[in-house]
Amino acid sequence: MKTHIICISFLLAIALNGFILPNESKASRQITDATGRQIHLPEKIDRIICSGPGCLRLISYFNAQDRVVAVDDMETRDGLFDARPYALANPRYKTLPVFGGFRGNDDPEKILGLEKQPQVIFKTYTGSGHDPVELEEKTGIPVVILEYGDLLSGRKKLYHALTLIGEVLDKQPRAEALIRFFTREIDALDTRTKDIPVKKTCFVGGIAFRGPHGFQSTEPSYPPFQFVHADNIADSGALSKKQIRHSNFSKEKLLAADPQVLFLDLSTLQMGEGHGGLHELRNDPVYQVLTAVATGQVYGVLPYNWYTQNFGSILADAWYIGKTLYPERFQDIDPAKNADRIYEFLLSARVFDEMNARFKQMAFKPVLLTDE
Repeated sequence: MKTHIICISFLLAIALNGFILPNESKASRQITDATGRQIHLPEKIDRIICSGPGCLRLISYFNAQDRVVAVDDMETRDGLFDARPYALANPRYKTLPVFGGFRGNDDPEKILGLEKQPQVIFKTYTGSGHDPVELEEKTGIPVVILEYGDLLSGRKKLYHALTLIGEVLDKQPRAEALIRFFTREIDALDTRTKDIPVKKTCFVGGIAFRGPHGFQSTEPSYPPFQFVHADNIADSGALSKKQIRHSNFSKEKLLAADPQVLFLDLSTLQMGEGHGGLHELRNDPVYQVLTAVATGQVYGVLPYNWYTQNFGSILADAWYIGKTLYPERFQDIDPAKNADRIYEFLLSARVFDEMNARFKQMAFKPVLLTDE
């Protein structure tokens, strides 16, 4: 009965307000999504929604934000901290209707009730949230599944996602430009750092993983370290077998390794005064004996793991870390300006200053290790 009422209400709304039906344009082409499903689409796509972590970020890379007609509730939240450059570059997202919960928890009834009906639903991380096939059946709207990927072992998946979006939105040249950009950035970092014979040991702490953590929280396969061939003490050598995204590194091991340079992921600031990695570095006696703490070799880096990976911030961090570890190889790089170069290409906006302000102006500079 509830379904019948919804359908009748929806059809009445169409009659009274001239809403646009999802199937208003006869499907005239076919694409294959990341799971091999054959999806039938209208020739021209002007209205879309993006479900799942990172999905709206990828669409923003295509300068296709004007086609987005609704967002999940993550995009409308207010908070002191926000490390999502695509959201800062597109404040319009906060004003759009909400079609469901974050992490892919879509609401078919809300989708069907949108004034502007999407012609396509893009969806990432389908292992959680609403089942994409069921969502397509309930709404009658094609669901295109994307594999989000990453810039390390998942680069092929990321490039396929970009190619697929370009095909759906008829923006193939932009997809090709994005792929070239990521490839050139990674290659440039590799060229500058691959032949350095003696490298400083380093460690990054305070990495976010399903929420903020203290300084022991790290990522053995931390992409910025990988791109500049950094000597990461948390890399046990298992990376050739498996990409390890998160671990808690013991204080004992940290003291034994005593890395020459420390980096603090500023997402740890979310834990508030008296908590988190910054507080620990300033107050924990164990950390006080580290050489890097004693010599002031601790530096702030932008969080990148925020509603999954922000690829622009990964690259910006990598350039800054490269300059910090090997200054003679990066004399021509101003890390803040370089970050905005990256953001401007990906998002047509320079958002470094705004994001840095949200993290107490601590990015890309030495961390003050005395309480202010």
